[in-house]
Amino acid sequence: MRLIALLVPAVALLTACAPAPTETTLAADGRPLPKVYKIGSGDEARIQYEMLDSVNALRQAAGAQVVQLNPQLNAAAATHSRDMSNQNRPWHFGSDGSSPIDRVRRVGYSGAMLGENISETYETELETLSAWMDQKDTRDVILDRRARDMGFAWYQENGGKIWWTMLMGGGSGFDAPSS
Repeated sequence: MRLIALLVPAVALLTACAPAPTETTLAADGRPLPKVYKIGSGDEARIQYEMLDSVNALRQAAGAQVVQLNPQLNAAAATHSRDMSNQNRPWHFGSDGSSPIDRVRRVGYSGAMLGENISETYETELETLSAWMDQKDTRDVILDRRARDMGFAWYQENGGKIWWTMLMGGGSGFDAPSS
């Protein structure tokens, strides 16, 4: 009885300390408005490795070998993310007309560029990965069995919009299929 007498006030006190539920603002279509996911300056390594771990878990579940982060592909992805923001449109071509293959060559990557996924969103990296996995073409890039390397980067605008880019490469010495 004494234990219950002590626990009830303790639970009440803890409940009072809990943050109040936040209201969700809805858009005209009834869906929640996006919340700004602010990426801090010290978050780069955490986000890249979180994405790498998630991609590798998906790849292993699909029977594909794991990939590793590649600094050259990361650089090409970062360049393209910033360029998409400057152009204010998500697409695979740079403002100078460059293709993903061109950008990968410019950074000195010696493997084959196998695919590029892009996104313009306010969503987190894992929400973006989930959206990519929901579409066959972007899922195929993530699960490409030839992939050995991954590049992943983003550019976040002051208003919070994030431009994500993921590149998958065939690894050093991998010969691209001839066209």
